[in-house]
Amino acid sequence: MTTEASTSAFRRENVKFASQNDLCAAWVYRPTASPLASRSGTSASKQYPAMILGHGLGGIKEMGLDRFASRFTELGIVCVVFDYRHFGESGGQPRQLLDISLQLQDWEAAIDYTSSLENVDKERIGIFGSSFGGGHVISVAAKDKRVKAVISQCPFTSGFHSAQTVGLLPLLRLGVLGLRDMLFSSKDQILPVPLAGNPGETALMNAPDVIKFRRLIPANFDYADYVAARFALHIGLYNPGWKSASVHCPILFAVCGKDSVAPPGPTLSYAKQAPKATIKLYEQMGHFDIYVDEHFDIATKDYNEFLRANL
Repeated sequence: MTTEASTSAFRRENVKFASQNDLCAAWVYRPTASPLASRSGTSASKQYPAMILGHGLGGIKEMGLDRFASRFTELGIVCVVFDYRHFGESGGQPRQLLDISLQLQDWEAAIDYTSSLENVDKERIGIFGSSFGGGHVISVAAKDKRVKAVISQCPFTSGFHSAQTVGLLPLLRLGVLGLRDMLFSSKDQILPVPLAGNPGETALMNAPDVIKFRRLIPANFDYADYVAARFALHIGLYNPGWKSASVHCPILFAVCGKDSVAPPGPTLSYAKQAPKATIKLYEQMGHFDIYVDEHFDIATKDYNEFLRANL
């Protein structure tokens, strides 16, 4: 269990909230600074805007989301960072089951929970998703009008295009493993497939720079680098970018120009369809660069400007 944490800017507590019949584990960051001013320009006394943060393909909150939440909380924003069911410290059996519909339910549950928090302004709730989660937040915002601002980071927008990045033979092998998992695994078991691999290997991500994925895993952290193979049967059919035109709140698309996992071309096309889109193209960044070092600093500066203006 991750211990609680605090700095001069925030205090963080471990919580769990209900999603259907299981519990999602989460961190709640509460700022010690004054809340951001309301849209009218006056102080929103004791009422804080909120951001909800969720990760990508097989990711959990310990894999870099704390850094983003810390930056947002320093603005005077309550942050809720959660793990999807079946992953991390959340409930759900079997473990490492990546189900798109269940994860979208978890986003809705996270919004319900955040809306219930004391001192959260229910009219100023935003969502941040990265990679696969960057696609989820498009889907969620298109449907849930409680969402007032969105940051979609290196987003998965087209299953068709992302599936092509792994290569034909690995894709066929993934399909066979997915069928075996779906047809022959028992209720509480899965057939695992790796999240990350070398080029040509049977993994959900196998581009040359995918090895950078491991930079997100904390040292000496026990992390399961796989998911249920049955997910491979669905990834190519999930196209959250199609819903961009239905996102009517402000949305920032943070697109990595050298993204080898979520191709930037389709994402830029979809982003232009969102009525209130802000598009940031980081031409020299790869998919896993944006989480760390100077790339993180560049992106979060843009995110903070967006949140000041829209939340």
